[in-house]
Amino acid sequence: METRVQSIPLNKLVPSDRNVRRTGREAGVEALAASIAAHGLLQNLTVRPANAGARYEVIAGGRRLTALKLLAKAKTIAKDHRVDCLVLDDQCAEEVSLAENVVRESLHPADQFEAFQRLHVDEGQSCEDIAARFGVTAAVVRQRLRLSTVSPVLIQAYRDDEMTLEQLMAFTITPDHERQVAVWAGLSWNRDPGAIRRALSADQVRGSDRRAVFVGAEAYEAAGGVVQRDLFAEDGGGYFTDPALLDRLVLERLEAVATNVRSTGWKWVSVSIDLPVMHTSRRLYPSAQALPAADQTRLDDLAREYDALVTAHEADDELSDELAGRLEAVSAEIEDLDQRRYAYDPDDISRAGAVVWLGHNGEAKVEGGFVRPEDERNDAASEDGGAIGKAAADRPRPDIELDGHQPLSDRLIADLTAQRSAALQDRLAENPEAAMLALTHALALQVFYVGHDLGSCLEIRASAVVLAPHSPSIREGRAGQSIEARHSAWAVRVPAASADLWTFVCGLDPSERSDLLAHCASTTLNAVRGWERRTHALAHADDLAALLELDMAAYWRPTVASYFGHVTKAHILDVVREAVSDEAAKRIESLKKGEMAEAAQALVADAAWLPPLLTAGRADGEVKGS
Repeated sequence: METRVQSIPLNKLVPSDRNVRRTGREAGVEALAASIAAHGLLQNLTVRPANAGARYEVIAGGRRLTALKLLAKAKTIAKDHRVDCLVLDDQCAEEVSLAENVVRESLHPADQFEAFQRLHVDEGQSCEDIAARFGVTAAVVRQRLRLSTVSPVLIQAYRDDEMTLEQLMAFTITPDHERQVAVWAGLSWNRDPGAIRRALSADQVRGSDRRAVFVGAEAYEAAGGVVQRDLFAEDGGGYFTDPALLDRLVLERLEAVATNVRSTGWKWVSVSIDLPVMHTSRRLYPSAQALPAADQTRLDDLAREYDALVTAHEADDELSDELAGRLEAVSAEIEDLDQRRYAYDPDDISRAGAVVWLGHNGEAKVEGGFVRPEDERNDAASEDGGAIGKAAADRPRPDIELDGHQPLSDRLIADLTAQRSAALQDRLAENPEAAMLALTHALALQVFYVGHDLGSCLEIRASAVVLAPHSPSIREGRAGQSIEARHSAWAVRVPAASADLWTFVCGLDPSERSDLLAHCASTTLNAVRGWERRTHALAHADDLAALLELDMAAYWRPTVASYFGHVTKAHILDVVREAVSDEAAKRIESLKKGEMAEAAQALVADAAWLPPLLTAGRADGEVKGS
């Protein structure tokens, strides 16, 4: 095979159908063009004459040809730019193309990022300069440079195919080579990138943690904290290495919020990262107030505009951007004005307190209206000592009128009122709607007010069940947030005085009344298993779960914190066998307890496994009680 090197104008070079590369012809062409522009054509094209020498077919180097054409189109080089080519005189074009692509060995990634490091450190090239010269983004260059900071021991392991690139990337969250090597040596079967990151960050706080979000990396670093950046994570938030410093900054910021809250007149204001369990305090809520005239007028105008916008939307199937934007703005202003209706009574504020705490989304939250037992009012005490009323004393009940007749004996009074009670029972049983009214009223009295004789003739006693002492994470969970939102929505609607509740309940439409009854009943539900024997009550809870088709997989997942960290190794292995497989359990049986719990969490994450305690009453077929 005879060859010669010849300089050929670019506009005389054309692709050849004898080039064996069919897949990935366009891959990385922009990066290749950038490299050619920066460094020149480092490898000649291989061509053969066509059309009696008027054209030359490129049989090896098709991607280089495409890159050169891109440079010519961008006017970086001329259309007739001279290109050095290896010209073949014989007809073995396809074999030569195959040889060039098969024999060539790609550069190992470790060599690439170490070369980038030398360009950056030894030659002083910036990430942007390197990116431009090699046709990649500056972010890619930073990632490659970060990989070069991993322990040489681990880089060699990567070169020797003892670890994957994804595993190597996981070690970049800390510059401590000794720790990197120790973690790699300490890992057993589970060496996935997530396990590596968890092991390296066991005493650190993720950038997505609510505390980190609240304080922010800039303020944390200004206070002397260090953030180990994970350039390969999607959020890029890194890890805050000093949890104690972070907690102090969180409390300082919450204290600044509390300063403003104290100026509003609450008797006490406390600060806490987590909302304390206020099971010894009664909670007061704001009540609806009349809006100032100007605000009410504005609200009425907005309501009319909103109705007009909705009507316009119904007349036109497509919602324009302008109409959608105005609808959103009007809705937001209506919601803001509507919220101004609700305010705490000054008397409530003077005897109640507020808690400033950190919400699960990383925002400061203020919860007010907590009344400690020692601050309950005594001026509205009932005969048996219970404080009556939600915010003010109920109107006093007059003595029984006897119409000027001689007072009746206690025995006769009891006889007559027993007769009346029987008649009422009979009539109530015949009127389900009235019974629903009375039941809703009786339950709501006890859910939203304090006292023993609250004004219901139904001898029904409801005890609101506080679950947070049993499971502090409940408030942040799906169920806890839903319950709190529902209770708050009703609490601001019920009247301040319990004596007015009957009129309020009667005034609700049937659907709302059912909703109120359901909420009040739900607050009394207790299916917690404890030291006391409640066999029949717990069996009823199972029946109710079946009726409601409760699926705890929608509310709960087994994690280290919620389950695996609290059971034995043998139990963890049983769970993995049941949820995944015997093989999976065997892979983790030699791990230490902490590592086994972490591994089990990852293994069963998508299995929707539930412990038997959470599946009781789940109906597989016909629902019991339906």
